[in-house]
Amino acid sequence: MRTTLNIPPQLVEEAQRLLGYTSKTDTVVFSLQELIRHKRIEELKKMAGAVHLELDLPKSRRRSSK
Repeated sequence: MRTTLNIPPQLVEEAQRLLGYTSKTDTVVFSLQELIRHKRIEELKKMAGAVHLELDLPKSRRRSSK
């Protein structure tokens, strides 16, 4: 998708330098992917302890012999 954005040039240049990209498109795409990944990880961390599973670990580790 083509779009026009007003991004401060120094911001793009610093991101390119830090990420090692020469393409502005690659820099923006990678940055957005990382932002999304980071936010999803945060959401998963917030769920920690919210789901209660009733597991019988010793029973689940036993193999049934036929």
